Amino acid sequence: MFEKIYKLISNDIGIDLGTSNTLVYLKGHGIVINEPSVVAVNIKTNQILAVGTKAKEMLGRTPGHIKAIRPLVDGVISDFEVTEEMLSYLINKADKMWKKLARPRVLIGVPTGTTNVESRAVYDAALSAGAREVFLVEEPMAAAIGIRLPIKDPVGSMIIDIGGGTTDIAVISLGGVVKSRNLKIAGDKLNNDIISYMRDEFKILVGERTAEMVKISIGSVVPGEYMETEVHGRDILTGLPRAVTVTDVDIREALMPSIKGLVEGVKDMLEMIPPEILSDIMHGGITLSGGGALIPGLDQLLQRVLRIPVYVVEDPLSAVARGTGVILDDISLYKEILIGNQNELPPR
Repeated sequence: MFEKIYKLISNDIGIDLGTSNTLVYLKGHGIVINEPSVVAVNIKTNQILAVGTKAKEMLGRTPGHIKAIRPLVDGVISDFEVTEEMLSYLINKADKMWKKLARPRVLIGVPTGTTNVESRAVYDAALSAGAREVFLVEEPMAAAIGIRLPIKDPVGSMIIDIGGGTTDIAVISLGGVVKSRNLKIAGDKLNNDIISYMRDEFKILVGERTAEMVKISIGSVVPGEYMETEVHGRDILTGLPRAVTVTDVDIREALMPSIKGLVEGVKDMLEMIPPEILSDIMHGGITLSGGGALIPGLDQLLQRVLRIPVYVVEDPLSAVARGTGVILDDISLYKEILIGNQNELPPR
């Protein structure tokens, strides 16, 4: 009875808590927030100055007393207080869009292989941020539900969720994760590869935002149409500003060591899978989701090396957030796949 009453007087909110971007799903309204996971803090007063897009614009441009912080590193909370402030901002912003009497119920996607301590940190941060009840779900499972894979059938499905901080590889069957693996090769690692390459080959220093812009504009993993862009940075030798022209061949060379590591990680995963499930995957293929799935040619490279069909889902960036929405529509149906609630998580 209480559950029925709460459905009427409170919102259900799903959050894809990512290292690079955080998406918020409001039940009945779809994805209502998509903002970078960045918080700007005045370190003199401990005051939060900006969250999301406005804070990201400050990265690399702040004076000494202001710090633009990314509170999640490799999908894990590195700064609890700042994460709490960010979640509070996002939950309140979503809740105010369709104001109800009671505090909202929140479902959060976390990377696969998250430890009990890390799960507790996310859980406590959401509770402190104003949630009435908190549930956690592994991101690849949420993504699989979001793209309507047959997760409850006796058929093996493989999904690779390439985010900002981590790549989650999961094999799912009968509503559970058969095998999973978490790799630290993801969007941030590729950005750092570009920064290192620019420093070593062009003797020029560039920032994270510039590296990300270059990756998005001309990044690829297989040869294709010729592309180039002008990159501005600081000359290592003179210390003065300098502009260089970078081509898609350069960026492919910069990304290739990490991409090879990602491919090897997927190959290792396939070697651990039971033969029957491997047969299912050979027929059904591998699904790519997350922002990294948008890198041109990644699906072709994986398909060529693994000899298994590889598909990029429609709108891969929002797959996890859409999955949280499907779970919130009937949370009792998906109770078994949730990581835990207050009773199942370890004590504080």
